[in-house]
Amino acid sequence: MKVVAINGSPRKKGNTALLINEIFKVLEENGVETEMIQLGNKPVHGCTACLKCKEIKDGKCHIKNDHLNYCIEKMTEADGIIIGSPVYFADITPEIKALIDVAGYVTRANGHLLKRKVGAAVIAVRRGGALHAFESVNNFFLINQMIVPGSTYWNFAFGRDPGDVLKDEEGLNTIQTLGKNMAWLLEKVCN
Repeated sequence: MKVVAINGSPRKKGNTALLINEIFKVLEENGVETEMIQLGNKPVHGCTACLKCKEIKDGKCHIKNDHLNYCIEKMTEADGIIIGSPVYFADITPEIKALIDVAGYVTRANGHLLKRKVGAAVIAVRRGGALHAFESVNNFFLINQMIVPGSTYWNFAFGRDPGDVLKDEEGLNTIQTLGKNMAWLLEKVCN
């Protein structure tokens, strides 16, 4: 079993990455292989509706989108997908939005490549907008027929400066429980 996480934060070692790593600890303890991909600060382009992915059907975006194509390839190979984002003006980062739009269209146009994979959203937030960002990622999972595990609360933790999310006890508990539920679900889905 393998889980790939996409970090949409421009801070490679910021609060979003810290939360993803908390889930990774739990997954790895349960025998799940993990890999994090840094997408934040990468040059990506949203979907232009050129329809080439639907026409050519090779599981790729056909505008210059190397980073997104790499993410799509990794997501397609994985059993589980974590998408992490900080909150920017009450929503996900532009890189994650581009991923959702491009990967959503490419994978659906190529036979629903994400169908029945396990997906989890992880949101790092300073104050407000967490629920909207969380819903943006979960809507991507649900429209792609993915299975979304729950936790004791919504999957976000509060923090401003790097490392602050590790001081949010309730947020950390939520993230660790999510890791346990994701590991349990992967075991059921993959066997």
